[in-house]
Amino acid sequence: MTLATNNIIVGSLGSFVMGLRFADAAFCAIIGCLLGTCTVGYISTWGPRSGARTLIATRYFMGYYPSKICCFLNIFTNIGYSMMNCVIGGQILSMVSGGRLSVIVGVVIVSICSWSMAMFGMKVFQIYERCAWVPQLMVLCVMLGSAAPHFDFDVHTDYSPGHLNAKRLTFVSLSLSTGLAWAPLAADYYVYYPPHIKRWKTFSVTVLGSFMAMAFTIILGIGLGTILASSPALLAKYGNSPGGLMMTAYDSLGGLGKFCAVINVLALVANNTPGAYSMGMNFQMLGGVFRKVPRSVFTTVATVGFLPLIGYWVIMWLVIVLEEDIIFRRKIEYDWSKWNSPPHLPLGAAATMAFMIGWAGAVIGMDQAYYAGVIAEAAGGSDLGLWVGAGFTAAIFPPLRLLERWFMGR
Repeated sequence: MTLATNNIIVGSLGSFVMGLRFADAAFCAIIGCLLGTCTVGYISTWGPRSGARTLIATRYFMGYYPSKICCFLNIFTNIGYSMMNCVIGGQILSMVSGGRLSVIVGVVIVSICSWSMAMFGMKVFQIYERCAWVPQLMVLCVMLGSAAPHFDFDVHTDYSPGHLNAKRLTFVSLSLSTGLAWAPLAADYYVYYPPHIKRWKTFSVTVLGSFMAMAFTIILGIGLGTILASSPALLAKYGNSPGGLMMTAYDSLGGLGKFCAVINVLALVANNTPGAYSMGMNFQMLGGVFRKVPRSVFTTVATVGFLPLIGYWVIMWLVIVLEEDIIFRRKIEYDWSKWNSPPHLPLGAAATMAFMIGWAGAVIGMDQAYYAGVIAEAAGGSDLGLWVGAGFTAAIFPPLRLLERWFMGR
């Protein structure tokens, strides 16, 4: 899942868009990936322990009704990422065909493949995921061998020290977000593991596998970004689309390069499938009439795609889960049989208020093309949305939760 083409696109932003040197960007990527995959590893441990999907287990931390907010946000966030993957795959297929296949048709092909894998449930797509990484790793090694001699390790930047540090922190946040996006799905794929499995084992295998794949692909993307930044000819040929970035590495390989590019598209399908599967379940978690509709129907609708949403909410949700588990439930056993009984779950008022205040922090700390918050501007244009949002949530949730427990008793 994490050995995917979209991570290469993320990596290219560090060198090509932000103008960081290879060493700077690679170091930032390693830090961000490690932090992000640790969050995924932590959440994955709840799968065997609870036997519940991630956002079902969230009811024990945020309450029955507030957890549905996370379901909505996760649905649209994953729709956005899936849409991005489909567009990248469509661009690659169009370039491989020499323009005979339009980007739109390519997008439809990738969407249908993703839908097919997700619609038939856990067992089918786990078989696909178990096999898909092998050819993907092989073609990425071909990509590395073809492109690495052309990496520019000495890209010159004219940033002041303060501006350079702002770019570094922004890229750390971007790399962290890449891992964070998987956290709301992490426990979904461990619910069939035996409940007695040790948590450190689940955590370790998740972090190790995710980190190695994610760091490798993002650093590869950083290298490809330096090629575009230092080669006007390749920039003119491939630099007008994310899919073109992939073809930069295969430019000198002819038919072999086109074959490898098609394998990269199959990796995008592998990356799309878990999100499409989980989106179907997230709809059912909303309850009521949604629960009566088969998951495959929601998977079909979700594959159509909407605009991507920024995943700031994930870090705030994660802070609430951590604080509730460590501060308030450290010595309290979870009764997982009460997952669908609101009176036996937290009311969720504290979590909702902390979540909203965290969003306020994310807004004033964000630095995006469409809006820059006051804190981001004061920090020299660094995107601090993740950090400020997490800080606000971490500071306000414990006292609010104490009050909620005092007055409500749960």
